Amino acid sequence: MLKRFIRLQGAGFACAVCLLCMASCSVSYKFNGASIDYTKVHTIQIADFPIRATYVWGPMAPMFNNELKDIFANHTRLQQVKRNGDMKIEGEITQYQQRNKSVSSEGYSAQTELSMTVSVRFVNNTNHNEDFEREFTATASYESTKSLNSVQEELVRQMVKDLTDQIFNATVANW
Repeated sequence: MLKRFIRLQGAGFACAVCLLCMASCSVSYKFNGASIDYTKVHTIQIADFPIRATYVWGPMAPMFNNELKDIFANHTRLQQVKRNGDMKIEGEITQYQQRNKSVSSEGYSAQTELSMTVSVRFVNNTNHNEDFEREFTATASYESTKSLNSVQEELVRQMVKDLTDQIFNATVANW
């Protein structure tokens, strides 16, 4: 078999060498979106976000707080601290509501939209030009034939994931 390999000429030989190299090793690249200067930033302080909305679903705050802390733990090398972090994220859940999204031909609500808004204050103690205070909103819809109780947990999980992604991107991904 080696003699056949040696007989190959030109492009055929180059292709064979490339295939052999590709079969013997692989290259792995992981992109997590974070653009953090770890020589300056080592810690992050993430406060629990209380619910300040008029309409409340109990498990929403712990679900949001855990997901926010998890996204930074899983996608950065920042150590989470209780105080004096190089970066600080705090805020509150300011709105949780539902509204009719679309109407059927019979004049009844066909879809209901659930929305969740959080107010975020971000401080980067190593570069205060990146500090901000702003709101992030996520929405999810469901068929009005279903009760909110039957879909609420799944929809809140979707909105929490969307919100924490938005906050992560705004704070450390610089997108």
